[in-house]
Amino acid sequence: MPRASSVDLRERSLRALTSGMRAVEVARLFDVSLSSFSRWRARQRTTGDVAPGRSPGRPRSIPTAQEDAVRTQVAAQPDATLAEHCAAWATGHGVRVSTTTMSRLLAHLGLPLKKRP
Repeated sequence: MPRASSVDLRERSLRALTSGMRAVEVARLFDVSLSSFSRWRARQRTTGDVAPGRSPGRPRSIPTAQEDAVRTQVAAQPDATLAEHCAAWATGHGVRVSTTTMSRLLAHLGLPLKKRP
C-alpha cells in the first residue's frame, strides 16, 4: 500500500493553488494525481488541516513496542511450536493471538518458527 504524501507537499501544492494556478497545473507540477489533490483541498476546507488521516484497520495484537518481548520468548523456548508460543504469550501478557498472527510476526522479525512438534 502506498504511503501518504508528506504534509509539506500537500501544503506547498495548496499554496500554489491560492497563488492563482489551476488545479490541473498544480497536480502536474507536483506530480500528484488530480483526485489526491482534490481530496487534500476538501480535507483542508472541512478540517482546516491537510495531515493524512489514520490508516484503516485495527491495532496490532502485539504492538511494535513488545517485539523485544517476543524475541526474548523465542530465545527462551527455541523449540516451541507456533501454538506453544501463542499460549505462552497469552499466559505472560494476557492477550490471545492466533498462530497466523504469531507466524507473521516471527517472519517479520526474521525469527525461526516451528509449525509441528
